[in-house]
Amino acid sequence: MRSNYKKLGQFIQQVDIRNIENRKENLLGVSTKKIFIESIANTVGTNFKKYKIVKQNQFTYVPDTSRRGNKIGIALLEHIKLGLVSQAYTVFEIIDKKQLLPEYLMMWFRRPEFDRYARYKSHGSVREIFDWEEMCEVELPVPSIEKQQEIVDEYNTITNRIKLNEQFNKKLEETAQAIYKHWFVDFEFPNEDGKPYKSSNGKMVWNEELEKDIPERWEIDKVENYIRYNYANFNIEDEYETIEYLDTSNITNNKIEGLHKLTIGIDKIPSRAK
Repeated sequence: MRSNYKKLGQFIQQVDIRNIENRKENLLGVSTKKIFIESIANTVGTNFKKYKIVKQNQFTYVPDTSRRGNKIGIALLEHIKLGLVSQAYTVFEIIDKKQLLPEYLMMWFRRPEFDRYARYKSHGSVREIFDWEEMCEVELPVPSIEKQQEIVDEYNTITNRIKLNEQFNKKLEETAQAIYKHWFVDFEFPNEDGKPYKSSNGKMVWNEELEKDIPERWEIDKVENYIRYNYANFNIEDEYETIEYLDTSNITNNKIEGLHKLTIGIDKIPSRAK
């Protein structure tokens, strides 16, 4: 172990408080994006008293790593005081927040290196599990509490800027979608005089395939006539040190958000890729 690194086990402890009051609000799941999400579990006939309680500044992670690609579902509860999680999840907390800040530890969990480590350390024949003992063996640098706070503050400054950019990009995308609808659905694109085509008596013709009027000289065609497929594939004789690959977890809101990275000989190859 590196001299400035310490094992996580000396700083954390499991928490197992059950929902004996039978609360039914704030039922949460844990995403591989390292955040809590509203649970989509079917709760008909569910005994809520078996659910675990997670409190503010406590962590929850999903030990079963078999079906989550190369990412680990783990999150820190920050914005509400209390939530409910499945009894299959592990809830834990920092023993002394004067030694280790929850926000600093959560930054460590967000690192791709932690995901790769946890997947590599997962074991089991039917389901691969990253158990509590392995979690306690995680090594990380633990500087002074003042330095931790400084790092967290810098991180929050950057993430807040990213959020502002994302909000700006969202508005741009909404504007682009509105323009697309206005031009290509409502057919109100600018005519030669810069006026809306359809409402300015632009000529429309009936299209049998769409069963609606479309602008004159427009036609319906297939995307395949304008693109070229890539049929390239990996061969068993190919030699690679790392592979970047895409699966459904990378695609959200019709966007490709990053790629998975696989280091040959170190990372486990997903079963679906064998």
